[in-house]
Amino acid sequence: MTDVLIVASEQGNLPSQNTLELLGAARRLADATQGRVKAVVLGAAPTPLTAGLFACGADQVFRAEHPLLAGRQGDAYVAALAQIAAQAAPQVILLADDSCGKEVAPRLAHRLNAGMVTEVLAVEADGPAMLFRRQVYGGRAIATLAAQRFPVVATVKPRSMAPAAEQAGRRGEEIAVTLSLDPSLARTRLVQKVAEEVRGVKLENARVVVSGGRGLKGPEPFKQLEELAQLLKGAVGASRAATDAGWVPASWQVGQTRKTVSPDLYIAVGISGATQHLAGMTGSKTIVAINTDPDAPIFKVAHLGIVGDYKALLPKFIEKCRELT
Repeated sequence: MTDVLIVASEQGNLPSQNTLELLGAARRLADATQGRVKAVVLGAAPTPLTAGLFACGADQVFRAEHPLLAGRQGDAYVAALAQIAAQAAPQVILLADDSCGKEVAPRLAHRLNAGMVTEVLAVEADGPAMLFRRQVYGGRAIATLAAQRFPVVATVKPRSMAPAAEQAGRRGEEIAVTLSLDPSLARTRLVQKVAEEVRGVKLENARVVVSGGRGLKGPEPFKQLEELAQLLKGAVGASRAATDAGWVPASWQVGQTRKTVSPDLYIAVGISGATQHLAGMTGSKTIVAINTDPDAPIFKVAHLGIVGDYKALLPKFIEKCRELT
């Protein structure tokens, strides 16, 4: 029996997309081993959030509030999660591989004397063993790691796992935890939080992503990509070469070290397909690639490849999309 604890986050008083993906992974793992899914909410836990956690697979929700948790301080988060883990006694602890997870997970694993795996793409039970899959060698290969001891702490790469399906009316056990946190843990404070400027659909959540790369040879062609993305109700992405050149904001970069996307449709224009870029978009359901180089690596993962000049193709495609919208 494997009990899985996920660290939940909220968006608009509901479980965030990352949390839904953690719940999906945890529920599948628990079902395969006759275990339970446990979620922890640090800070205020509005009713819609806890109800959403239960509806999406949590059997227990641990709620913990404390003044030191208000500023998302890493020291306080680690101490709080360690106390809750001692009470919940999970075999596996899952966090999103976001800024908070990257800071907290390694320290939590050290505190619990636990195993640690980062940027996990898949997790499954294999008898008594727990298998974790992650990319290695810059995305050139997938490694399967077997947990040697429990508990094990893992960070899950966003948009890599199917989110949990909601079951209306599902209920669970809500547990209030009283934390004992030393005031000396307040060694850092949040000075400023700058929200990313988003125009239209958020890149990570878009069902259609139109990305451009070095082959566009400048910032101007991205206006065409933006027009196409708008017609398809999608978002614009870019390769590292395009963002490093300053053609578009760094927040548009798709790849192993930036954003991972898994849209229904991914259109790559002028992108050769470096392994780091492929690592961020190979989860896309349908990949269309346009490139003048027939040997470009992007064609190895594309479902539809077009060898040609985007300058001749895109205007016609955009015009056709206009006719259909």
